[in-house]
Amino acid sequence: MLTSVDRLLFVRGVPIFKELRDDFLVRLASIMDELEFPAKHTIFTQGQEGRSLYILVQGTARVHVGDRELARLEQGACFGEMSVFDAEPRSASVTTIESCECLVLTQQQLYEAIEETPGIAVNIIRLLSRRIREQNDKIRVLQDSGGRRLPVEIHEKIAGF
Repeated sequence: MLTSVDRLLFVRGVPIFKELRDDFLVRLASIMDELEFPAKHTIFTQGQEGRSLYILVQGTARVHVGDRELARLEQGACFGEMSVFDAEPRSASVTTIESCECLVLTQQQLYEAIEETPGIAVNIIRLLSRRIREQNDKIRVLQDSGGRRLPVEIHEKIAGF
C-alpha cells in the first residue's frame, strides 16, 4: 500500500498526469482505489465491458489477444483507457506476469477530472496517438517483409518484447 505522499509522487510521474497542478493531483490521487493482483492473474479479458482505467504502480503485465502478446506494461503504464472512453468491450486482455499493484480510476472519476482539468484529456489523446503510431510501425515492418519469415530480433521487436 502506498502512503498518501508516495501516491502523490507516483501519480505526478505518470505521463497522462504530467504538467497538472499539484492541488488537483492530490485530490485525484486520494480518490483512486489501489488493487493488488498475484502473478499470472487476468486483470480483465478481451470482450469484457470496461469502465475503469488502470495505472501500473508495481510489477509487470502483458497485453494480449489469445496467446499473441501485443505489449508489455511496466511501472507507470496506463491501460484500459479505450473502453472508458468509447464504452466498447475491452479490445485485449491484460494478465500479470508477476504480482502487480495498480491504481484504478473509474469512468465517472475520470470524466469529473477531465471536466475540472481538460489537460488530462489532451495527455490521454497523446498516449493513444503514440500507441497507434507504434502499431502502424509494426504493421509497416510486417508489410515490408513481404510475407517472408522475419529474423528473430525483428520479430521480437514488433511483438513488443
